[in-house]
Amino acid sequence: MDLTHSNYGLSASKEEEEYTAVAGEKAPIVNPDDDPGNPLPRAVLRLNNHQLLDGEWGFAVDTNDDGLHGGWHLGHDYQHTAQWPGSVEMHMAAAKGEPSPIAWKDKVVVWYEREFALPERDEVEARSMLQLTFGACGYETRVWLNGHPLQTIEGEEIHYGEYTSFSYELPEEILHLRNRLTVRIADTMDAETPRGKQESHVYKRGGIWYQTYTGAVRSVWLEMVERNRLRSRVGVVSVVEDQLVRFNLALRIHDPGQYVIRLQVFGKDSDATEPLATSDFPMLLEAGQREQRVVMELPGAELWSPATPHLYRLVAQLIDANGYAAQIEAYFGLRKIEARGCYVYLNNERIYLDGILYQPGTATYAEMQRHFYAMKELGCNLVRVHIAGVDPRIYNLADELGLLLWVEVPSPHSSTTRSRHNHRAELLRMVALMETHPSIIIWSLYNEDWGAQDIATNNKTRQYIVDTYHYMQLAHPQFLVVDNDGWHHISYLGRLKSDLLTAHLYTPDANRWRELLDRLVRGELEGTAAFPLVVGDPFFYRRQVPLLVSEWGGFGFPDYGGPQDDAERAERIRLFKDELRARPIAGDVYTQATNIEDERNGLIDPHTGELSVPAGLLASGPPAPLG
Repeated sequence: MDLTHSNYGLSASKEEEEYTAVAGEKAPIVNPDDDPGNPLPRAVLRLNNHQLLDGEWGFAVDTNDDGLHGGWHLGHDYQHTAQWPGSVEMHMAAAKGEPSPIAWKDKVVVWYEREFALPERDEVEARSMLQLTFGACGYETRVWLNGHPLQTIEGEEIHYGEYTSFSYELPEEILHLRNRLTVRIADTMDAETPRGKQESHVYKRGGIWYQTYTGAVRSVWLEMVERNRLRSRVGVVSVVEDQLVRFNLALRIHDPGQYVIRLQVFGKDSDATEPLATSDFPMLLEAGQREQRVVMELPGAELWSPATPHLYRLVAQLIDANGYAAQIEAYFGLRKIEARGCYVYLNNERIYLDGILYQPGTATYAEMQRHFYAMKELGCNLVRVHIAGVDPRIYNLADELGLLLWVEVPSPHSSTTRSRHNHRAELLRMVALMETHPSIIIWSLYNEDWGAQDIATNNKTRQYIVDTYHYMQLAHPQFLVVDNDGWHHISYLGRLKSDLLTAHLYTPDANRWRELLDRLVRGELEGTAAFPLVVGDPFFYRRQVPLLVSEWGGFGFPDYGGPQDDAERAERIRLFKDELRARPIAGDVYTQATNIEDERNGLIDPHTGELSVPAGLLASGPPAPLG
């Protein structure tokens, strides 16, 4: 791969080599030539150098929330330091000399600050600009450079959300040879905020509700980017029958004019200089940001699947009138997912989804990598990433391993107009950065009514979910969409507003397990799960959509009545899996991959990735007959 294409790299000046920031030693310049992988938490690659700002920052807790009024962004004496990335809870503990995370009540406000030297540029200034990117930070983030407030590329003075990246273009007029970067992060226990299974004003810590983990949770970095460029997000929709791929690109233009988008597709591991396919798309572009759909034909393309996770490398260039090309790269695969009758079809072939529930919690990137290899070893072809955001490189790993992913929007904990607004904003942020991956096949909007507690009685709640389901169908047809996982799926005029009819079924008793599965396949919508499977108007199953048991097992709770040891647990899992596969069910999701806080039902060591049960335990044989 030629990594010298973009001349807009960062090079360390003599001043920078000698300089140590007040908040700690500066992060080194990283050259992609030294690391052929992807050192940054993002899925799309930009061919330039970057400067990580991870490491030691000045840190202060703003107990009375008077830092804004007091002008801390103009200058403040930071008495403590904190290692970025990390959680607010651990940083507060370190400041007090305590080993365990510190819980907070109602609201927390913290400030971070560090300095960095202005990197030298190795190209003319007119074509380049310095960009600052946060891999994830939140829930509410404000940023100042040398005391001046910054706005994200989307124009936000305050960025909301803590699961996806966001960027700032740094204005030339406020850059100095030595620069001071100040960050204010605020979070609350507000139940209207998307937070997944972390505690809130509604759900307190304990049981399945986890300690809050917020703040500076992923890396932050500087990089030189072109003024006119493709942003680091690529959507991919395949039409496998016609060997077509639709790419959705995000364009960022400062200088309007005539441009060409050039797409080249290479084999993932190929050193060939000639692409397998290439296409040019000339267009007149105005200043601003826009999305552009372009379509390529890939004759003879191999399809992506768990058995053959075949990937291609996309090189996308935005070429200006002078012939200069700004470039990004992404890996993608051609695949089709479809819910048809009783079953799920991948690339027009029926597939049974052998899934496992995955809650990464505070796992490091290295630990998550071990978890994914272990889930593959267990025989899973599907991982349900449970109402959480993870390092984007994990999705890349799933693409490479051939693991299908079911991802979910972190849920708010109350059902209001504002919580629905926050939920939709979080969904749109996540999809924009995750629609590259062939591994992601299913999205859940809600789980077990969390954040939609009134789904059975409130037409506004149901209408929001129906509208969002329709949006996903039209804008992102490469995914299956579940409206509310577990029960209370929405029926409107007799049509289910979910591509899958899912049920959460928990029992340690084998006879009761058989009874529940029989009720499910007979289409008994009441009395099967904890609540009715369908709300809204009447819906008659009649094998119209695939059935999935999207949570089961949980063998490991001390008071659950489950197996006494790992051997007995493995035997119970085999028995329950056999019963699932004997029925016309499209897939299942065992709960769960690793232990997390009070949930002690994992099959994988959360640190080492070692299995506590035999390899291949969750794999299954040929699908059951249709009946």
